[in-house]
Amino acid sequence: MTQTLTGPFTAELDIKKSRFLASAMPVGSVAEAEDFIARVALAGPDATHHCWAWQVGPHCRCHDDGEPSGTAGRPILQVITAQKLDRVAVVVSRWYGGIKLGAGGLVRAYAGTAAECLRGAPKEELVERVKLTFHCPFSLVGLMQGRLPEWKVEAEQPFFDADGAQFVLALAAERQDEISARIMDLTHGQAHIHVLDS
Repeated sequence: MTQTLTGPFTAELDIKKSRFLASAMPVGSVAEAEDFIARVALAGPDATHHCWAWQVGPHCRCHDDGEPSGTAGRPILQVITAQKLDRVAVVVSRWYGGIKLGAGGLVRAYAGTAAECLRGAPKEELVERVKLTFHCPFSLVGLMQGRLPEWKVEAEQPFFDADGAQFVLALAAERQDEISARIMDLTHGQAHIHVLDS
């Protein structure tokens, strides 16, 4: 079961006089992940490194920010994957304390700080969602608006045209068949239901 975070979370470790601060955030898109990373870097300009990784659906990226290749960003990403998280960005900032950790020590430090942060962060199950759209004649608009709250789906404000109203609903993917059947029953088969690309 894939999870995401319910909000931002941080954890800090001191390792051989270096300070490591992990900042994690739920993100809904690549742009949100990149924005979060930029904000963390601005908030800690005195840090020696801001190493990061993010996972958003099938997309992921990581960066070592000046640490030896493969010793920071990749271990952070592996922690995200190992904890079965998605739509998450993690930045581990390091303030160098004067003692070199070596490649193995850096991997353990960055992965360990990220893992500590993500273990403690509050999480929730990530539910796949779909958007359905359909047209409803004027004679059934009031009835449809009355039923949607009972069905516990999110509905955007309908768009009215000369023949009725166009509805857009957001719901859990597992309920798509159930809600489609209810719409067809209520409209006596008159609705043409389409899935919108997210």
